[in-house]
Amino acid sequence: MKRFLALLSPVSDKHEEIQMSFSGKTALVTGAAGGIGAAVVASLREQDVRVAVADRDVSGIEAEVHLPGDLLDTNYADGLPLAAHAALGRLDILVNNAGVISRGPVTETTDADWHLSVGVNVEAPFRICRAAIPLMARQGGGAIVNTSSCWGAKAPGSNHALYCMTKAAIASLTQCMGMDHAHQGIRINAVCPNEVNTPMLRTGFAKRGFDPDHAIAELGKTVPLGRIAEPEDIADVVLFLASDAARYLCGTLIEINGGKPVS
Repeated sequence: MKRFLALLSPVSDKHEEIQMSFSGKTALVTGAAGGIGAAVVASLREQDVRVAVADRDVSGIEAEVHLPGDLLDTNYADGLPLAAHAALGRLDILVNNAGVISRGPVTETTDADWHLSVGVNVEAPFRICRAAIPLMARQGGGAIVNTSSCWGAKAPGSNHALYCMTKAAIASLTQCMGMDHAHQGIRINAVCPNEVNTPMLRTGFAKRGFDPDHAIAELGKTVPLGRIAEPEDIADVVLFLASDAARYLCGTLIEINGGKPVS
């Protein structure tokens, strides 16, 4: 994000204000122990944002506040924004990043797959947003960034029926909330990545019997930019959406695909 903001700083005083837009800000990041989540947390803290992190295990994450728990626990999800607000003194930025991938067609989807995917990918961010929005409204505004996907939000993908459905749901929810709460000074947007070089992607390749390094290299050949995304590529866009530089973006879905459409 500093690379992006550095391009703005010499242009004008207004851009200097944008560069300093994270001063005194606080954030809550879910899925903070994953590849994208960890990159988002590191980038926010690099901008001197005080961060509360949420995941099942947050013991290895450097942050100001640690809020471990299971997003399938509705009481935990409902209480996360207030817990972060209480610990940090306010809540300016919310990044709903936690997510799971279920592969296969509907006929191979179990009830357990449904419960996990809908619970983590849709119900948890719904509950967290529902609790965070009033807190942000009372302090005059805030920014929420949800993690959707090119798969589902922008186009369907084969053999990922449940995953695409949940990501389409969070994309639609983002657009609706973006319209409903703009008048409260709350900007709600979503990033829609394609393939990202994360531990979750690598584990998925390994479970299917592929060498992760070779599989990722081959996958990169299908991307016009020549590689799949790194977590930092997504984190930079998340920070942009959370910053004042994105002050006129609301209810927007930003596709981050390296030029590769879903097929």
